[in-house]
Amino acid sequence: MPLSTLARYWGYDSFRPRQREIVDSVLGGHDTIGLLPTGGGKSITFQVPALMLPGVTIVVTPLISLMKDQVDNLAARGIPAACLHSGLTRREARYATDRARLGRAKIVYLAPEKLRRKPFLEELRGWDVSLIVVDEAHCISQWGYDFRPSYLHIAQVRELFPEAPVLALTASATPEVVADIADKLRMRVPHVHSLSFARSNISFIVRRTPHKDHQLLHVLERTQGTAIVYVRSRRRCVELAAMLRHEGIEADYYHAGLDPQLKSERQDAWREGRTRVIVATNAFGMGIDKPDVRLVVHFDLPSTLEEYYQEAGRAGRDGLPSFAVILLAPSDTATLRRRVAEEFPPKEFIGRVYDELCVHLDIGMGDGYEQVYDLDPAAFCASRGLPERPTRSALHLLSRAGYIEYNDDAAMQARVVATVRRDEFYGLKLEPVTERVLMALLRTYGGIFADYVPIDEHRLAMTAGVSASVFYEQMLLLSRMHVLHYIPRRLTPYVYFHYRRVPREQIVMPREVYDLRRLKAEERVESMIHFATTTAECRVRIMLDYFGQPDTAPCGSCDVCREAAEHVPAELPEQIMEAASAPGGLRISDISRRWPACAPAAAEALRRLIADGRLRLDGITAVPPQK
Repeated sequence: MPLSTLARYWGYDSFRPRQREIVDSVLGGHDTIGLLPTGGGKSITFQVPALMLPGVTIVVTPLISLMKDQVDNLAARGIPAACLHSGLTRREARYATDRARLGRAKIVYLAPEKLRRKPFLEELRGWDVSLIVVDEAHCISQWGYDFRPSYLHIAQVRELFPEAPVLALTASATPEVVADIADKLRMRVPHVHSLSFARSNISFIVRRTPHKDHQLLHVLERTQGTAIVYVRSRRRCVELAAMLRHEGIEADYYHAGLDPQLKSERQDAWREGRTRVIVATNAFGMGIDKPDVRLVVHFDLPSTLEEYYQEAGRAGRDGLPSFAVILLAPSDTATLRRRVAEEFPPKEFIGRVYDELCVHLDIGMGDGYEQVYDLDPAAFCASRGLPERPTRSALHLLSRAGYIEYNDDAAMQARVVATVRRDEFYGLKLEPVTERVLMALLRTYGGIFADYVPIDEHRLAMTAGVSASVFYEQMLLLSRMHVLHYIPRRLTPYVYFHYRRVPREQIVMPREVYDLRRLKAEERVESMIHFATTTAECRVRIMLDYFGQPDTAPCGSCDVCREAAEHVPAELPEQIMEAASAPGGLRISDISRRWPACAPAAAEALRRLIADGRLRLDGITAVPPQK
């Protein structure tokens, strides 16, 4: 039955590894945790059960910018779906909730902040919910690298539908985070299904250089195929892309501040191979399924191994040989440690930012409850004399503490829906310019009679033969005439106030939000630095040990293993054979202790002995082959 559903809607004749086990666990009514690496096909694990279960599947996800894409992709397969988040108008939200309540949507994507609001929870009681899915589930764990307090409200949904199984999905999580996910979601003996975090087709390489621009060109010239170059700042995105184009490499840039239409165009050009290299912040990559990325370069050092693993894992999803390269300058480790201080500014400064924000938005004491305000962060900082990076961090910390919800990836494409029947359009008496705009809309987007449809305002203006400003005015006029409902594109981040404004001295940063998270952030940074700077240990082993898969064999393909392969002392293989032939064999984890001065070479020698058949692995122990 699951296989026939998969074939009918997706055209696949088999599941990927672990997908079927997760699907069967969910259909069996079990709470389930799925750990699938980037590109492992997490969506299928809930979309297939959603079609087989009788009611609605709700999917809690923080990826607001991708919700509409997910809904559109499902609609193209004949699967009714909807999304709900704070960026929608009241009319759009009401339309989506009506469809869910009436059973006209099988899958509903929810932004976690919706679960904070009692009216919405009351609305939710009227739904027939068969499955609760938590995407990016590491966000619910205070020990996760991207903890979001709004995720804690998911447990209330569990109380509303105690019989519905909960499926938690994430690409990367340590054992500590997995246990915390199960606890926070109040799971009942969860079934945990995970793929190995190893990606044997990716070579993980670190290149030390004070001249990153030159090294980047060198790496790109020595590799083939499409590439992603990750950087930390929008300005560097623009500068690097321009440098690459100047050197004759087809490149473009992508970050969260781009116009939605421009984002879409650049994604398409890169996905279709018209742009070889995309230089991007971490806003790029989530939900983009391009299997043939041959190279992922980190121009700047990521803050955590979780972040690095997810981004590097966008290489080689087709299973073919690929590369993940870190460019490491002498100052990068100090920069990374300094970044922690910027992410956790002094608590007094956070209180000041809250106060200045309220003044900037003209929110009086006791006002602001459940209100949404547009916010230009750069203009806010400039007008109030605040340093930009610590201020953005303060806004995010205020979000985690629950005082506000700050969304700085709120760019949304223009949308429109018809509010009268199709036949009523042709009886309207309109000015010629208004009629041209309306006809251009109807000929280009016939789906506006069924639902809100994203539109390309620039294209429609050209089709109608009018300027962008005239098009905008005519669309507003048609909205005032109640012919259609038009939502212009929105590029500005926003702030949502969960509570009324309080005095600055009442702003308290809970220990779990500030002190413990800062300590964890410092630990993660040190793990990332160890991974990037070591010259004595297989990089893949470091990463797998971090994710709770210790005692693995060396990968043989990272730069440390490759270097070791060139310098294996002649006596090492026989020493390893002797140790492995002793009672109990040779535990892989003992290599560093037995040969501390040449551990990578010893690991490489062991790998060769296994490859040659002189030794075999029995779990995590090397022993002679059975006779």
